[in-house]
Amino acid sequence: MYTKDGLYMGLADGGRVLMNLSMCNRHGLIAGASGTGKTITMKAMAESFSDAGVPVFLCDIKGDVSGICAPGEQSSGMEKRIDKFGLRECFKYTGYPVHFWDIYGEGGHPVRATVSDMGPEILSRILGLTPAQEGILNIAFQVADDKGLMLIDLKDLRALLGWLGDNRAELATTYGNVTSQSLGGILRALIPLESQGGDLFFGEPAIDLDDWLRVAQDGRGVINLLHCVKLVQNPTLYASFLLWLMSELFERLPEAGDLEKPKLVFFFDEAHMLFADAPKVLVQKIEQVVKLIRSKGVGIYFVTQSPGDIPDSVLSQLSNRVQHALRAYTPTEQKVVKAAASSMRPNPAFKAEQVILELGVGEALVSFLDAEGVPGMVQRTAIICPQSLMAPAPAGMRQELMAADGMAKYDEAVDRDSAFEVLAEEKAQQEAEDQLAAEREALEAEKAALEAEREKLAQAEAKRQEKEAAAALKAHQKREAEERKKAERRRAQIERQLINAGTQVLKRGVLGSLKKFL
Repeated sequence: MYTKDGLYMGLADGGRVLMNLSMCNRHGLIAGASGTGKTITMKAMAESFSDAGVPVFLCDIKGDVSGICAPGEQSSGMEKRIDKFGLRECFKYTGYPVHFWDIYGEGGHPVRATVSDMGPEILSRILGLTPAQEGILNIAFQVADDKGLMLIDLKDLRALLGWLGDNRAELATTYGNVTSQSLGGILRALIPLESQGGDLFFGEPAIDLDDWLRVAQDGRGVINLLHCVKLVQNPTLYASFLLWLMSELFERLPEAGDLEKPKLVFFFDEAHMLFADAPKVLVQKIEQVVKLIRSKGVGIYFVTQSPGDIPDSVLSQLSNRVQHALRAYTPTEQKVVKAAASSMRPNPAFKAEQVILELGVGEALVSFLDAEGVPGMVQRTAIICPQSLMAPAPAGMRQELMAADGMAKYDEAVDRDSAFEVLAEEKAQQEAEDQLAAEREALEAEKAALEAEREKLAQAEAKRQEKEAAAALKAHQKREAEERKKAERRRAQIERQLINAGTQVLKRGVLGSLKKFL
């Protein structure tokens, strides 16, 4: 609960335990075994931030935090707690301004980001790429910039990687060597991300982070509730989203220094899922963002079962601590208890290591930073009760709030022309040009074949004509020879006839002369 003195988080032997609002961007940890009250603490803290006018982002892992939008229910137990914490004058059962979100679009408005927004560095860490593969991914993003290609969804990225593979010889002189092995490795790494819902997360309309920095009309900060029941089952996408979100805020928000109150507070429930089996480079990136985002006025609170779930490099950045009960049945668990106790400023009134094992539900060891940024002495604290419903939201209420929150602009996906469409069009155009060139080449070949056939026919016709002419000449010559022979025979015949006739005339003349003589 927000008061003029700070966030009233509970009661200890020394009185009220308060969080200093100006120190809330120093991040924090809410830890404890299952069933010890971590979710109630998270809800009470989120309500307090909202009352202070601070927007909140909260991961709802089990779906039971959604009741924060509805007023709590009066009961004898609640009435006793209200009196116990001295809240009778200010406590009111009330719901809080909530915007529901869900990457899968099932329990809230869809949350989307573009591949370009994610960038090659974060995407490489999420996919666990090798340095060589990360280099290829950087080339892909550079080529996209140079060609004016928008990388919106994963099919855009796949299309661009395919284009790189087809044109790697031409790209080598400008961008460096693009190997098929590295391209194949990147494409394989995209498969788990796609199968977990990455095809839904990457797209448009991309979330405008200003919509998560809103304050309601009554002055309370809007609580942005991410429905994570399905998301946490897909750790790669869960880590991708959270890392992108922190990085995007870090990039977009200006330096703010020390503020009276944070601009935004994150609660990452079941935070161990963010770090479980995470690549070292991913943990390093989260550590870097956690360190630097404080100066942008953003506070991050990890909620998990054991402080050991958080890498030491990140844990060291969490200054505000709420430690619920832990169990220590094994030597390993005993070490965790000891480490948790030693991480808070000792209180001479009790031994923290022993108290952690004795805490009841709704109790916690608490250590917050004071106004000077000094860790306060750890106190055994009874955490106050939330004013909202400590159960899932009533049926239908989520849909009613979603219909009225002004965020319907995110409900329908938009698939505008981007790298996939541009490269597909270029490929289709190139294929059409190639086909046209092939058809032109085929026509030229056919034309050449026709010309050759025509030439062949012409040659054949010439040969035929030549042969016919030769045959005609030969026939003519033969006829001429036959005519000459006939003429010769005729002449010979005539000559014979003339000779015969002359002979007869001569005979007749001689005979006549003889007769006359005789």
